[in-house]
Amino acid sequence: MLEFKMAAATKWWTLVAAFILSLCVNRATPSVEIMKKLTTGFATALDNCKTELNVQENIMQDFYNFWREDYELLNRDTGCVIMCMALKFDLIDEDAKLHHKNAHEFAKTHGADDDLAKQLVTMIHECEKTITEADDCIRTLEIAKCFRTKIHGLKWAPSMETVLEEVMTEVKPS
Repeated sequence: MLEFKMAAATKWWTLVAAFILSLCVNRATPSVEIMKKLTTGFATALDNCKTELNVQENIMQDFYNFWREDYELLNRDTGCVIMCMALKFDLIDEDAKLHHKNAHEFAKTHGADDDLAKQLVTMIHECEKTITEADDCIRTLEIAKCFRTKIHGLKWAPSMETVLEEVMTEVKPS
C-alpha cells in the first residue's frame, strides 16, 4: 500500500511539474511572438525615416542585426532613426521621453495583453532612467541597447530572419 501511495505521489508531482513547465514554456513562446510582432510593427516606419534622414546602408545593417546579442550597436545615427520611428508612432514626447500610455497601447495593438504591455513599458522606462546622455540620438540608442539586453535576458528576442520574413511579406510591390 505504501508503494502505491509513493507511486501516486510521484505521478502527482510529475504532473504538477509538467503543468508548471508548460505554463513557463507557453508564457515565453507568446512573448517571442509578441516581440516579433512589435518589431515588425515598429519597422513599418523604417522606410519613412530612412528617406527623411537619408540613412546610409551601414545604419540599415544595425537594424538587420538589432536582435543579435553579439552585435554591437555603436552608431549615433541608428539612435536617430529609432527616435524617428518612435515619433512616427507617438511613442515618445517632445522631450524624447517615453509616452507610457501610447507605448502601452502600441504593445497591445501588436498582440500583448495588458500585463505584458505594462512589463514592456516598465522595462523601457527603467532603461530610460539609467541613461543620462544629453544627446537625444545617443540616449535613444543606449535605451534601445538596454531594452534589447533585458529582452535577451528573458529569452524573448525574436530571430531577425523571422522578423525580416515578416517584414518582406508585408511589403507590397509597387
